[in-house]
Amino acid sequence: MASFNANFVKAARFERPEYIPMKFSINVSCGHHYPDGALEELVESHKFLFPKPLSPNWKTIPATADADTPFIDAWGCKWVTSDSGITGVVSEHPLANWNALDNFTPPDPDKTNGRHVMDWERIRNNFRLLRETGEPRFGSLDHGHTFLLLCNLRGYENLIFDMIDEEPRLKQLIEMVENYNLEIVRHYVDAGVTLMRYPEDLGMQIGPMLSPDNFRKYIKPSYQRLMEPARQAGCIIHMHSDGDIRKLAGDLIDGGVKVVNLQDLVNGIDWIRNNLKGKVAIDLDIDRQNITSQGPPEQIDTLIREEVEKLGSREGGLSMIYGLYPGIPLENVKAVMDAMEKYAGYYS
Repeated sequence: MASFNANFVKAARFERPEYIPMKFSINVSCGHHYPDGALEELVESHKFLFPKPLSPNWKTIPATADADTPFIDAWGCKWVTSDSGITGVVSEHPLANWNALDNFTPPDPDKTNGRHVMDWERIRNNFRLLRETGEPRFGSLDHGHTFLLLCNLRGYENLIFDMIDEEPRLKQLIEMVENYNLEIVRHYVDAGVTLMRYPEDLGMQIGPMLSPDNFRKYIKPSYQRLMEPARQAGCIIHMHSDGDIRKLAGDLIDGGVKVVNLQDLVNGIDWIRNNLKGKVAIDLDIDRQNITSQGPPEQIDTLIREEVEKLGSREGGLSMIYGLYPGIPLENVKAVMDAMEKYAGYYS
């Protein structure tokens, strides 16, 4: 059986994957919300989703999401969270006042992606080993690399008014952010990346966080330039966004995205089928707000089967991911795992 990553690439390229790639991700915050051993037991009983057991350190809270200690990232943004393990929000924006821009220095892309230390030599060595075994190499910008980073630096309301007012200093700031991100992308391309991720939340519960016109004017051109080196290197371009992105999806595809990771119910299963299926590979984020959190287990099975039937095909083009966060009943956690394993082989 092909490895998960190799099979994911087959699905992304519509090359008849062996099974529908299914990924079940457990947020570290779950470690202090569920009874001891409960999740480990479920993991142990679902070998397809979890070929390996959870790491002994899976409950360790990262410094970037510690409720007891605010985190200052490399850009100078102060992050706070109320629940350790869950990424919080920026409470202090270093460029809330434009006067601070004159003396502002961006971080060094040779050393950090913004929130995490980047050991490029180690990454190159890892990619070299993967290449020798024929495995694909995945790289990624930091989540929230452009639009959300601008929000973090300026503040959301400030940024939206900057766009509406056509603030001239905004162009300077976007160029700074883009040049920084471009160096990250080039590092990955030089290392031999084969799939490059560009994760950035753009949607709200209804509609995008910025107007389509402002997206096209300020963000899309930067996206295209950031994706160009990876595209020229033959990489698969993967784009993640939470929220309702229906008004922006066409622009993302037009900009070169080949795999779209989006949420199922907030965008609508039928809408995704009618507008995206066959045009781009769909990396579907399974509902966490309604059915899996509040519905009975049998409804979870029905949801995942419907998604596989409507969005999948024997040729590929579909992968699915579920992110577990606190608040999902254990019986529903099991139901999601069961259904993902059950329908992974639907087209095999």
